[in-house]
Amino acid sequence: MKKLFALLLALAMILSLAACGGNTDDTQKPTDGTGDVTPTDNNTDDTNKPADTNELAGTYDITMWVSEMDGVAAQFETQIDAFEAANPGIVINAAIEGVTEADAGSKVVHDVASAPDIYCFAQDQLARLVQAAALAQPGKGAAETIKANNDAGAVAAASVAGELYAYPMTSDNGYYMYYDTSIISEEDAESLEAIIAACEANNVKFRYALENAWYTASFFFATGCKSNWTMNADGEFTSVDDDFNSAAGLAAMKGMQKLATSPCYDSNADIFTDAGVVITGIWNAGAAAEHFGENLGATDLPSFEVDGTSYHLGSYTGNKLMGVKPQNDPKKAAVLSLLAQYLTGEECQTQRYESFQWGPSNINAQASEAVQANASLAALAKQNNFGQPQGQIHGAWWDIAKVLGADAKAATSDADLQTALDNYKAAIDALFQMTDEQKNAWSVIGGICGTSWDTDFPMTEDPAGTYTSEALELKAGEEFKCRQGAAWDVNFGVEFNGANVVVEADGTYYVQLVWDGAQTGTITLIPVE
Repeated sequence: MKKLFALLLALAMILSLAACGGNTDDTQKPTDGTGDVTPTDNNTDDTNKPADTNELAGTYDITMWVSEMDGVAAQFETQIDAFEAANPGIVINAAIEGVTEADAGSKVVHDVASAPDIYCFAQDQLARLVQAAALAQPGKGAAETIKANNDAGAVAAASVAGELYAYPMTSDNGYYMYYDTSIISEEDAESLEAIIAACEANNVKFRYALENAWYTASFFFATGCKSNWTMNADGEFTSVDDDFNSAAGLAAMKGMQKLATSPCYDSNADIFTDAGVVITGIWNAGAAAEHFGENLGATDLPSFEVDGTSYHLGSYTGNKLMGVKPQNDPKKAAVLSLLAQYLTGEECQTQRYESFQWGPSNINAQASEAVQANASLAALAKQNNFGQPQGQIHGAWWDIAKVLGADAKAATSDADLQTALDNYKAAIDALFQMTDEQKNAWSVIGGICGTSWDTDFPMTEDPAGTYTSEALELKAGEEFKCRQGAAWDVNFGVEFNGANVVVEADGTYYVQLVWDGAQTGTITLIPVE
């Protein structure tokens, strides 16, 4: 019976691949049927195993981008070996590179032709990748499998206008609260005011990155505010539905001010020193366990009260996804879809949870005893009830919104809070009034010249492709980047969208960027004589 099934499956594959021939000369058009070959699932019997002589047998050279975290690439290599064992006749020669998921989408969009065959990326990059024709849609059969096996939020995160474009890999990109149970009770953990009082009384820090827009937004989401951005087919932002500058936004500012002006407040949420509370995510689970020990508590964010009304803090929610680039070769396209399904399947997701504490999107993996017992993932799941999916957001918004936390801290009256909101709206309105020259202009930004990543120092282009700043007095250890259009969509550090440039020695310098218009650029510090 198994042999008969295998022969029928091989015939179906041949017919499916033959139907794909009309697309082989179009690198920007996904190949029909690329995902309709039934993958060998890690937890099924071998009746789904393709025959050794099927039309997909062969050797495939592929490139991949996965998380830059230590050990991730090695585990993917091991999982690819397992895929080969489960699919006899298919040999994968994979060149795997570590690229942070936060940057992968921008790198791909900027140069689709040289992008890897498979890449992992954060969900907020999906729309731009679809517009750039950088994703081959899973075929009908694959899409049905993905939808059946992953949580609804992850499926939605991998979809645009109801169409699936990527393979869900995690459901853990959000934040929640770690706290010290020896000074904060479960009841007090539900109230921002009670937590602040406990931290002040015990002389410990309440760490919440309110000068980072990703976290600042939590107060605005709590009071019902929104900031939803719209892009056109060319990937340009055309409008935004944003009501932060409103009565609800003022209530959010008042709530944020309660914490920002407390002596226990600290905006650095990536260290735990002297902390009674830290608002962070699964990436800091190990640090939280080490710091709080047996007094570790983890739960959703608290509520705060303004003018007699209680508001539960919101948050951004997000997923990590796996994308497959469209291919000329229909056989390779089918293999890549099979491989992506396998690598985002239950067993591989479970292995990544066990190794790196990545929260699965696969429903069966989520239901495992180990995942269910994870306090951090339980807290995230609880907070996600108050979360909003992170969509496509203008790159300049992060700088515009992050100052609201500092403004709340500095304000001495409601009028000051309202002025901050007025300035916020004016800055957003200005984005849609930028000239092409402003959108294409380069600047230097960083913790330099007495600023804190809040000031752009202009650069002049001369000759073409070479951009030079005015003379800047820089100190050893200071960090900076060059960016285009006063946004973060296109920027250079040590590489395209890479790490910050660190100043090696005190001095007055011209910052010079030589850029090829794509992903290659070099930043040089030229001493002023």
